[in-house]
Amino acid sequence: MPKRITRRQMFRSSLLFGAGWRMRLSSLWAQDVPCASGNTMERRVPQSPELTGSIRRVHDPAIIKADDAYYVFCTGQGIPVRRSFDLVDWKISFPPVVFPAVPAWAQEIIPGQNDIWAPDISYYNGKYHLYYTVSTFGENRSVIGLATNTTLDFKADGFKWVDEGLVLESTAANNYNCIDPNLILDEEGVPWLAFGSFWSGIKMRRLDFETGKPSAEDETLYSLAQRRVNYGAVEAPFIIRKDDFYYLFVSFDFCCRGVDSDYHVMVGRSENVTGPYVDRDGVAMLEGGGTQVTFPTERWRGPGHNAILQEDGNEYIVYHAYDAENTGIPTLRIDLLLWDADGWPSIGAQDGAQD
Repeated sequence: MPKRITRRQMFRSSLLFGAGWRMRLSSLWAQDVPCASGNTMERRVPQSPELTGSIRRVHDPAIIKADDAYYVFCTGQGIPVRRSFDLVDWKISFPPVVFPAVPAWAQEIIPGQNDIWAPDISYYNGKYHLYYTVSTFGENRSVIGLATNTTLDFKADGFKWVDEGLVLESTAANNYNCIDPNLILDEEGVPWLAFGSFWSGIKMRRLDFETGKPSAEDETLYSLAQRRVNYGAVEAPFIIRKDDFYYLFVSFDFCCRGVDSDYHVMVGRSENVTGPYVDRDGVAMLEGGGTQVTFPTERWRGPGHNAILQEDGNEYIVYHAYDAENTGIPTLRIDLLLWDADGWPSIGAQDGAQD
């Protein structure tokens, strides 16, 4: 890799969303930045462009591209939805939410809840699969549900969210928490669902390809990551496959405290979807390991609960951060992931760089 490249050079070749999109990003990222050499993180890499539109009050974002648009689903009443055609300017989608209210079956199991948490969106077997959570804050009485749709274009024939009901649940008798679902298809096309928050950490179940529900062929509850410090604060798994590895992204520490949030994203990898996952120093994620990916800045606090968009050979990390210049409002953020020679991702300097 050259010793120095410019942001313009880097993104002209990597962001292939059409001529207009490339021109726009060329103007957003026009400053020179030093580039990494070898394994040493010596450079300041590009930060997010200035996203515009409806980017406020976005918490726990999940992203997908469908046809010519990008959709972000997030925590809130009914699961709010936003849409963009260029990853920069975001608008409230139509309809603005997936559900008019918490599904009746979830209200019966988890009464008194108005919000639906931490959605996950994916497409396989001819359908969009939207996994979601209903829970009680601070408790592990939780359920994960599934809704499906054949299209995300509300103008298209067949647009209708169908609630498929319960997928998984946890109670006080369990040592794990059924929230923050994330679906990954392994290299053979088998679906798996990672989930978990605090308690004994991140878990995984194999799913049935046809139903999207737990598979009867493998009923093992796999453990992927755990912490024994800071109250066991690990949650929000997101797994991708890149080259020869599966990468498990998780969030450490605490969200939901505005500018006092110390949330941040960590990553480990494995040759097998069920683990074991280790960080770049070889520390197992089941032993608290993880390599840090997001870092707070003076303005953006608690950057965490990420999703990853893979497109045209690139990966984009989508997450929320609390805006210290705007009363700590959770705000949508998007960065291009860069990968070093050893296959580890980063998005920014590791020296506490300021915006």
